[in-house]
Parts: sequence; structure tokens; C-alpha cells
Amino acid sequence: MVYSEKFKSQMVSKLVGPRAVSASALAVEVGIHQPTLSRWLREARIVPGMTKQTRKPENRVPSQRPQDWSPEEKLRAVVESMGLTDEELGAFLRKEGLHQAQLDGWSTAARSSLSVRKGTKKASAEAKRIRELERELHRKDKALAETAALLVLKKKARAIWGDEDDAMELKSGK
Repeated sequence: MVYSEKFKSQMVSKLVGPRAVSASALAVEVGIHQPTLSRWLREARIVPGMTKQTRKPENRVPSQRPQDWSPEEKLRAVVESMGLTDEELGAFLRKEGLHQAQLDGWSTAARSSLSVRKGTKKASAEAKRIRELERELHRKDKALAETAALLVLKKKARAIWGDEDDAMELKSGK
């Protein structure tokens, strides 16, 4: 099958740059054999103007895909995209080699991680309060057990030696 130069150029552009995909993955996506795509890429490197893009954003390797970005880079992209108009956002996404869905996913992940942390603080404060209450309950249980043991001993002492009040009455002669 004969493909146009424009189509070949589009396929090569998908194989290079910040959003590059492998020739195998692109072959599955578009239905063209992987060796054909690899050959087009080799041929394009010989033709001027068809080499890899030389864009170098700070903190990133030019061929690094957005899926491989560090959490700091993802957060930077989310923060920088906040408050942009639709046109500015489109330009930003093109410049960074991102899709809106990726940015939305990262934004959602950042928000959810912040809400989890907020909930964790609340949970840890509640856990601390629970531990304090359990400690107090344990202390009171021990005190109650000690008091019950003393009452039992007092009862046994009365049974063995008699009632203390009776002994006092006998001594006083009443």
C-alpha cells in the first residue's frame, strides 16, 4: 500500500518528541506493520527538518513522556495551568505535550491526596483521644477491682473476728 508523505510525516511525529510512542504501540493503534513505521523513522532522520524535537523544558529530558514525569513535574503542570483561559490552556498543553485528560487526572489526584492528608490529621487526633479514654478506663477498672477486693476482705475479716461495732459496745459496757 502507498502512503502519502503527509501521512508518513504524521506517523513519524508520533514516534518522536515529548509524546513519543513506541513503533510497536503505534503499529497496533494504526494498523501498520512495526517494521514499516521504524523504516519511516530511520528515513526521516536523514531528511532535514524531520529529526527529534529539540525542546528542553526545565527539569525534563526532551523525549520523556508525560506518563514518566515525577510527581513534582506533574504538580508544577497542574499549578501552572490553573486560571488559564481556554486558549492559553490549549497553548500550554501543546507546549508541554499533554492532553487535557492527563492534566485533569493529575489535578484530581492532587486534590484527593490533600483531602486524605486532612482526614488523616483528624483521624490521628481522634485516635489519640481514643487512646487517652482507653487509658483512663483501664485505670478506673483497676481502681474498681481494688475497691471490690478491699470490700471482700473487710467482709471476711468481720466473719473471722466479728463485728467491730459489737466489740466496741462490749468494752464500753453498754
